[in-house]
Amino acid sequence: MDFSIKSLDAKSTIASIKTGCIAVAVFENKNLSSAAQALNHKGDISAALKSGDISGKAGTTLLLRGVNGVAAERVLLVGLGKEEAVSEKDFSSAVQAMARVFTTLGASDAIIALPLDAVAARDASWAIHSTILNTRDAAYRGDSLKSKKEPAASGVRKIAFAVSTVSASIAKEAVAHAVAVANGVALTKDLGNLPANVCTPTYLANAAKKMAKDYKLGVEVLDRKQLQALKMGSFLSVTNGSDEPPKFIVLKHMGGKAKDAPVVLVGKGITFDSGGISLKPGAAMDEMKYDMGGAASVLGTMRAVAELKLKLNVIIVIPSCENMPSGSATKPGDIVTSMSGQTIEILNTDAEGRLVLCDALTYVERFKPAAVVDVATLTGACITALGHHNSGLFTRSDDAHDALAHELLNAGKASGDTAWRMPIEDSYQEQLKSNFADMANIGGPAAGSVTAACFLERYTKKYTWAHLDIAGTAWKSGAAKGSTGRPVPLLTMFLVKRAQAGE
Repeated sequence: MDFSIKSLDAKSTIASIKTGCIAVAVFENKNLSSAAQALNHKGDISAALKSGDISGKAGTTLLLRGVNGVAAERVLLVGLGKEEAVSEKDFSSAVQAMARVFTTLGASDAIIALPLDAVAARDASWAIHSTILNTRDAAYRGDSLKSKKEPAASGVRKIAFAVSTVSASIAKEAVAHAVAVANGVALTKDLGNLPANVCTPTYLANAAKKMAKDYKLGVEVLDRKQLQALKMGSFLSVTNGSDEPPKFIVLKHMGGKAKDAPVVLVGKGITFDSGGISLKPGAAMDEMKYDMGGAASVLGTMRAVAELKLKLNVIIVIPSCENMPSGSATKPGDIVTSMSGQTIEILNTDAEGRLVLCDALTYVERFKPAAVVDVATLTGACITALGHHNSGLFTRSDDAHDALAHELLNAGKASGDTAWRMPIEDSYQEQLKSNFADMANIGGPAAGSVTAACFLERYTKKYTWAHLDIAGTAWKSGAAKGSTGRPVPLLTMFLVKRAQAGE
C-alpha cells in the first residue's frame, strides 16, 4: 500500500481531482466538513444526510457515485461524530471504517480529505499517523502458512492525503514516519504470528542478519559456547530442556555521533514457553508462541529506526531460546549463577523471562548506554493489573529514571500506544528473599508484575533503565487472535524524540 501527499493550492480544488474515491467527513449534527462542502455543488451530499442514509456518528459510512460537479468516481462520506469535539476514539473508528470500505472498492486509488486537525488536542501529523496505522492494520493478513489463502483484497492500493501547500512539508514527514512505524509493526506481527516450529531462536537470528544486510546494520549472534564463556548461567538454565540451540542477538544502528552513548532495547525472545517443569495448563498454551513478543517488537522498532535513518545510536539485544520440559530441564529448587555473579533459586521454571533478561541486562553494561529499556511479555499479573489497554512501565524513582519514564509515557500518548507507570519500591524486594541463594526468581502471587520488575532492577544498577511489561498488549486472543505489533509505535516515537533532542 502506497501513501503520499496531494497538496492543494488555489488552482487545484478537491472537486477537480480525478481519482477513484474521495473520503470526506460529515458530523452528527448533519454538518459537512469543509472538504465535503466543496463537493456539495448540487446538494447531493446534504441530500444524503437529510434522507438519513448516514447519521454522522463516528464509524458510519456512505458511498456515493457520480456526484454532480465532482471529478472523482466516488465520494465516501465518513461519520466523525460530534463536530465540536472529535475524540481520538471517534477519529480512529472513522478511519477504521473508511479502511474497510477501501478494501471493497473497485478503485485502485483514493484521496483522504478528512479534517486532519479536527481531533481535540491533536495535530494533523497525529491524524496522518493514526490513519496510516489503522489502514495498514485493516489490510494486514496473517495467512502466510495457509495452503489456500484468503482472496487478496483488490481495493484501494494508493492513498493520498489532501493538504494545503503550506502544510505539505510537515505532512510528508508525518507520512514517512508513519509508514516506517507501520512497516515495523507488520514485521513484529509477522514474527509473532509464526508458530514456534517455524519461528525458533535460529529463525529470529536469521531475521536479524537479513535486516542487517538490508539496512547496513552491525550484527552479532552468540551461540551456546560463547554464552557459557560469558558465564550466562541464568539464561542457559532456561535452555536446558530444549533441543533448539539458544541465540543471543545483538543488532546495531549507529546513526549518531561516534562518541554518543547508545540507547539499548532488550527484547525477551522465548519462542515457546511451556513453563518448563512448572508446566502451564494446556488451555491456550498455543499462545505461548507470543512469548517472544518483546524480541519481535524491538526488531520491528529497529526496522523503523533504520528506515527513518535516525541520527541516533540504537542497539537491540535479544536473548532467545525455548522453555521446555525434559529430563535435562532445570528443576524447581535449582540454584544458578547469573552473569553478574548473583545466585538465583529457581522456585518456578515458568518465571523464565526474568532469567534470560537478567543476563542480557548485565551484558549491555559494556555499551555504557544512555538508557536501557527492556521489553517483555513477562507476567500474567500485569494483565490482571492493567488489562489489555496499557503496557506496564516500571523504573526506579529518581531524577534520571523519572525523566526516562516521562519520555516513554509521553511517547505512548503521542503514538496512541500507551503505558502506565507501576511502582518499584524496596519493600517489594523482601518478597524475593531466599534461604539458599541471593534471591528467588518469584516473590509469590501478590504484586507479581512488580516483584518481577524488582528482580530485573537488581541487574541494572550501572545505568538508567526502564522495563515494559507487554503481556497484556502484545497479542489478542479469541476470534481476533494475533500479534498487535505493540509497543513498536511507542518505542519508535521515544527514539525519534531522542534523536530530535540531539540535533
